[in-house]
Amino acid sequence: MVHGDGITRSALGIESVPVSAYTASAGYLVFENFTPVAQLAEMRRQAVALVAGFDPESISVFSTKNQTKTSNDYFSESANNISFFFEENAFDEDGQLRQPKALSINKMGHAMHDLDPVFTRWSRSAQVAELLQDLGYKKPTPVQSMYIFKQPNIGGEVVPHQDSTFLYTDPLSVIGFWMALEDSTKENGCLWSLPGSHKAGVRRKMTVKDGKTTFDPPTPEEFDLEQFLPLEMKAGSMVILHGNNIHFSKENTSSKSRHAYSVHYVEGTEDHSWPEGNWLHRKSDFPFQPLTQGTTVA
Repeated sequence: MVHGDGITRSALGIESVPVSAYTASAGYLVFENFTPVAQLAEMRRQAVALVAGFDPESISVFSTKNQTKTSNDYFSESANNISFFFEENAFDEDGQLRQPKALSINKMGHAMHDLDPVFTRWSRSAQVAELLQDLGYKKPTPVQSMYIFKQPNIGGEVVPHQDSTFLYTDPLSVIGFWMALEDSTKENGCLWSLPGSHKAGVRRKMTVKDGKTTFDPPTPEEFDLEQFLPLEMKAGSMVILHGNNIHFSKENTSSKSRHAYSVHYVEGTEDHSWPEGNWLHRKSDFPFQPLTQGTTVA
């Protein structure tokens, strides 16, 4: 079901989506001033409140370098919760935080779009639903959401990857909405994208079975990073990423954070299924819900 204040993209001065530019060319599109300043501030304040209320009984470190190591029960259960993940460099040799908790969290996720009213409002807004409709989605369904902090000085690298490696329907339909809550620059670790890379299909697939995570192929592909383009964006701007688009971000060694909010949507019609090999599965009493009334992804 669509939530929010009913603001449409046209009301914000955003033109209709040039679908050909998205599907036939780069595999990504940037929308400037997608989210109002007041809503950005509200989302940042809510993130501060959520972190303040987090008691780290179970510490989980997020990494795209070694997903097998970090795919523990806490990570798996995050599909049904708002879970918190520390930066790899947040701890010293004795296992103690090097700096305050609020400056040590890598991200929180992965059901924020359904469990927190502030993030639900954005994830299920009229302008998001309208954009997905323009892109051809009949029952767009959010399956994963996360708030990414990219902390000053220790914000971790995210290696080149495709979202369809980690999340997939049959047939493929994943699309990522990545919204800058703060200015995102080369200095503080902005996204970098390889234009047109989505045309070659999915290059690597992660499968989880009986608690064991495997990749096919086992070794990640190496890329010429000189071929990637930086996606520097002002706060409030958003990029949509085709599930097969290859993108990455460098470490944040600057003194500035780079907060962002990301949601991944899939097609929720009956002719799209959610394979068992996905790492992300909801409990039976907490199913995926499309933006509009209708069939959920099964």
